[in-house]
Amino acid sequence: MRKLCEGVFTGLLFSLLMSGAALAQGENRAAFGPGEQARYRVQYLGITAGSAQVTVGAPMKQWGKEVWPIVSVARSASVAGVWPIKDKYVSYWDFNTQRVLGSDMHEDQNHKRRRVRVKMGEDGRSAFVVKQKEGEAPREYNHELAAGTLDVAGATFALRNRPLDVGQEYSYPVFTGSKNFLMKAKVEAKETLETKLGKREVYRLRVHTEFSGNLASKRDMTAWLTADARRLPVRIEAELALGSLVAELTEYEQGKAIAPNPAATARNGI
Repeated sequence: MRKLCEGVFTGLLFSLLMSGAALAQGENRAAFGPGEQARYRVQYLGITAGSAQVTVGAPMKQWGKEVWPIVSVARSASVAGVWPIKDKYVSYWDFNTQRVLGSDMHEDQNHKRRRVRVKMGEDGRSAFVVKQKEGEAPREYNHELAAGTLDVAGATFALRNRPLDVGQEYSYPVFTGSKNFLMKAKVEAKETLETKLGKREVYRLRVHTEFSGNLASKRDMTAWLTADARRLPVRIEAELALGSLVAELTEYEQGKAIAPNPAATARNGI
């Protein structure tokens, strides 16, 4: 079980962050904002294996621009056969232009540490990636991207800014730090779901990805987002190569809703 659990929480972070598909942005007011925090219980092969927390941080400067850091942290629980894991993923979201500037991934699995930094090019068509394992020299890579590419965090938060309609199918190019693929999602139904926060009207989405290795999907992932203005992920189910994974929302704190700068969004064709 330990071997299967290696990388499961990194997989969880991606699963939570891409709980829908990436879309073009649409509304004048964001469905999320600084201060928002969502906590999830994670089950792996039917056993509670840990928790995850997704937080929209306070505005900060990154690479000379003001961004919102979208911070995801996953921790393993003290259960037999699960290595101690604490993974952290930070995506730097430029709210005014509605695009991702880059990200930092910090992995700590069984006391082995690794860092991955991604910086998107100004033209939106390239990415500079630095990967480094603890005690080793960093390795640098350059990647070409399709126009409008987002990371998985930016994809999900872009989705939450978009009204959803049953029957609609969406797709968008995504870059994971090592691989490009077209992520697709279809809104299959609007239904009622019992959650830790009570009964909620939700949209059920089927999400197709092309991750490889332990994150490869045996079938499309299923995600449930609330049908209100927040479009909050409340449940995610994935059947990955490393095993079945379920994440359920347990706590939620709403952030501050802010409208983007009209001039900035107009310049970016939003």
